[in-house]
Amino acid sequence: MTRFDELLHKGYWQSFEVEEVLFEEKNDLQHLVIFQSPSHGRVLALDNIVQVTEADNFFYHEMLAHLPIIAHGAVTEVLIIGGGDGGTLKEVLRHPGVQATLVEIDQAVVDLCVKYMPSVSAGAFDDPRCDLVIADGLKYVAETDKRFDIIIVDSTDPVGPGEVLFSESFYRDCKRCLKPGGLLATQNGVPFFQPEEVTTTYGRLNPIFEDVWFFQTPVPTYVGGMMTLAWATDDPSLRHQPVEDLVERFVASGITTRYYTPGIHWGSLHLPPYITDMMDQA
Repeated sequence: MTRFDELLHKGYWQSFEVEEVLFEEKNDLQHLVIFQSPSHGRVLALDNIVQVTEADNFFYHEMLAHLPIIAHGAVTEVLIIGGGDGGTLKEVLRHPGVQATLVEIDQAVVDLCVKYMPSVSAGAFDDPRCDLVIADGLKYVAETDKRFDIIIVDSTDPVGPGEVLFSESFYRDCKRCLKPGGLLATQNGVPFFQPEEVTTTYGRLNPIFEDVWFFQTPVPTYVGGMMTLAWATDDPSLRHQPVEDLVERFVASGITTRYYTPGIHWGSLHLPPYITDMMDQA
């Protein structure tokens, strides 16, 4: 393999030069490849779709983790569904006093990312505040008795094993697992190429939660412009906090970041019309 072609969107694809294939395997769940790229460092792809790269994962993981935690302001328990690369887990555990449960369907994803892409998780799976559960996330939220301040769904796109994590029944079970005032944040694709994901997700979440919205982040690997991350809570005030309050919480956390800031947090929740138009179509 000298080139990896990602055929994610009809009529459009991207290619990576492959310096070396570090690992490749097709198991009962998915086809997994890790390769070395001169532009993006090490790259993980599942079923021919790029999931994470060493070079730019911080855009995505910082926003998916820090924005809901800072918005909530009093988080002690976080549930992560998916995210076997450990990037979101790493960012969540940077917050003092936070416990994280990570539910990943495929142990191989965790093991291989720790082995071949250790910078992404940076030892987060060894943190005593991490509870790693190898299980189906759909089944976990349907059955667990635990309750969480934040639920983060760090899933693949709605194809293959990740498809069920975009269903209305899954979202209802997530709400059941949230504490009062809790917040759900989910991966939701690139709306320029995947407008149906915005429309469908909004239509499914809106009857369940009082406040449903999206926030944005750029991720160079996820081509097509800004990426949307879904936001759902029964506390509408969480989305309308003054940026000064966000700054105070962020400073108190002591965290340093490469992309997330309180100002970006505030701005990312102010959506352009092409995205709100998709929501209106739900």
